[in-house]
Amino acid sequence: MAIEDAATVGSTERVGGGYASELLQEEMGLTVNNPLYNSRLIDTYIKFINKKYNYINISELLDYARIEPYQVTDEGHWFTQEQVDLFYEKLEKLTKNKDIAREAGRYAASSDSIGTMRQYMLGLVGPAKAYEIIGKYAPKFTKSTVYESKITSPQEIEITVTPRKGVHEKQFQCDNRIGYFEAIALIFNHSLPEIRHSECTFNGGKACRYIVSWKQSYFSFIKKIRNYSVPFVLTASLASYFMYSLSVLIATLLCSVFIVLSFTLYTVIVEKRELNAAIASLSIASNKLIEQIEINYNNSRMIGEIGLSLSKQMDIEIILSNVIKVLETRLGYDRGMILLANKANSSLVFRAGFGYTPEQLDILQRTQFHLNRSESKGLFVVCFREQKPFLINDVHEIETNLSSHSLEFAKKLGALSFICCPMIYEGKSLGILAVDNIKTKKPLVQSDMSLLMGIAPEIGVSIHNCILMETKERQFKSILHTLAASIDARDPLTAGHSEKVTEYALGICRELDLPQDYREVIRIAALLHDYGKIGIKDSILMKPGKLDAEERKEIQSHADKTRRILAQIHFEGIYKEIPNIAASHHEKIDGSGYPKGQKGEDIPLGARIIGVADFFEAITAKRHYRDPMSLDIAFQLLNAEVGKSYDKKIVDAFMRYYNKTFKT
Repeated sequence: MAIEDAATVGSTERVGGGYASELLQEEMGLTVNNPLYNSRLIDTYIKFINKKYNYINISELLDYARIEPYQVTDEGHWFTQEQVDLFYEKLEKLTKNKDIAREAGRYAASSDSIGTMRQYMLGLVGPAKAYEIIGKYAPKFTKSTVYESKITSPQEIEITVTPRKGVHEKQFQCDNRIGYFEAIALIFNHSLPEIRHSECTFNGGKACRYIVSWKQSYFSFIKKIRNYSVPFVLTASLASYFMYSLSVLIATLLCSVFIVLSFTLYTVIVEKRELNAAIASLSIASNKLIEQIEINYNNSRMIGEIGLSLSKQMDIEIILSNVIKVLETRLGYDRGMILLANKANSSLVFRAGFGYTPEQLDILQRTQFHLNRSESKGLFVVCFREQKPFLINDVHEIETNLSSHSLEFAKKLGALSFICCPMIYEGKSLGILAVDNIKTKKPLVQSDMSLLMGIAPEIGVSIHNCILMETKERQFKSILHTLAASIDARDPLTAGHSEKVTEYALGICRELDLPQDYREVIRIAALLHDYGKIGIKDSILMKPGKLDAEERKEIQSHADKTRRILAQIHFEGIYKEIPNIAASHHEKIDGSGYPKGQKGEDIPLGARIIGVADFFEAITAKRHYRDPMSLDIAFQLLNAEVGKSYDKKIVDAFMRYYNKTFKT
């Protein structure tokens, strides 16, 4: 049975708990935590999984949805929207089948699901009546929606499914209904019915409206006569026995058997003829299915590529660029864009896109869609505010609903039809994803919007994580700068020393073309390289004259103090080297440095870089015991220490950087 409901059609006649109780439920409202779906729905779904996807671990599936096995077997148990959503979410991931809901809907009307006898009984009444009969039992399976049906012709029925107040169904439930409607017609050996989905709650509608039409099968007509002939023959035979004699009964039975066998034989002939036609039709359908499989395959690859590109990056610009590249490569849309809310959440701003001309890109980059104006009613703003996707196939049809500003914007871009989907994280809108076709004129359909709605949350999660990481990074950097400034602030003469050393060190890194992540390690270590001086007395730190041996020893202890203090910070990965790098900036190539007397390559590269930067900044700045040295003398002293204190390649890199930066 469909996960959305067991009998997904209702009639204009209210049944079940009664009209008054339904109204009461509507007034009270139903939320995601209310029990809405009978356990028989999940039970039928599990039967379908066992039949077609028997490799799936049912226990794992139920655990994910927070459903106990005994609850499934209890026909009096009801599940919430959240449990059903989780069940489907996990199932789709396990099967990797985006059409699983529709397939399950078709299975729900099979004899395996509803039983052979029930299917036979439905076969006696015709498709239209079957839809109505099954619909009358809908309240026994679902409390989420109200179903109404109206027979518009002998081969057509209009079905309206209206969500109750407070219920938030998902797209898969709509797909599930369509599959179920298709299966009803197949009970009568009809081909798949035509289903026109003229209104959808997932496309801004108040209800889901389906117009189901089918062609009357000649075989179905013959089979119906055969089915009715059996009870007729039995009735006629019994009547002949009571009215006449045993011989008449035997003659009647023989004639009746002949008639039934004749009808049966003719039915078989007609059935074979229609089966041959069905096989031909199936061949066409198979080709279409292969095409759809290719589309699904490309979509799966695209989603996989997007997931891969998102998982490796923590920079919003890189993430957006990667997503746009994948969308442009994998999707058949002419254009696409991503708009994000600014930091103040006051407007939507263009951040990335493809397929636009330079002039159109200029318009997009200069346009802001205001979120803090109540009068703003552009679809992008409405999509963001109400967290609803929109599929528009003709902008002219909604002209009266657009502001003059929005209409002018659409004309400048040449937009005629488009889809826009909100990117949401934990109930908060972050931006929108929009696509359109302007060259191919290819119409946009529901499956397009479903695909984008599947992508948008993934992008939203990654963007949120990036924003979160950027916020934490800004906080971390501000803490580091505060720590560095707290040391420099002890003495006005050394104010800004750590920042200047960091600037020089990063300049050397660029010249050496070091990886970005290692540059960040050096940046942090350079900012905090003197932090151990917090434990040195001011009388020594700011002594205007020459230090004695004990005082020099005390000053040198700041390196080890730096290591011990920074070791208490929880650095991870390559950042674990920061305490050692910061503490080793006074080590020298010849081993005469401190605190460990390391030599050559044993000194961390970052420490060797910071050492050069620290030396040059110190001798070119004023200190209590001397005036700043001139640049010529400073460079002479630095070069004189090559091979003794400092690495030649690092000194050369510093000279190149300094000449490029400060002498041009």
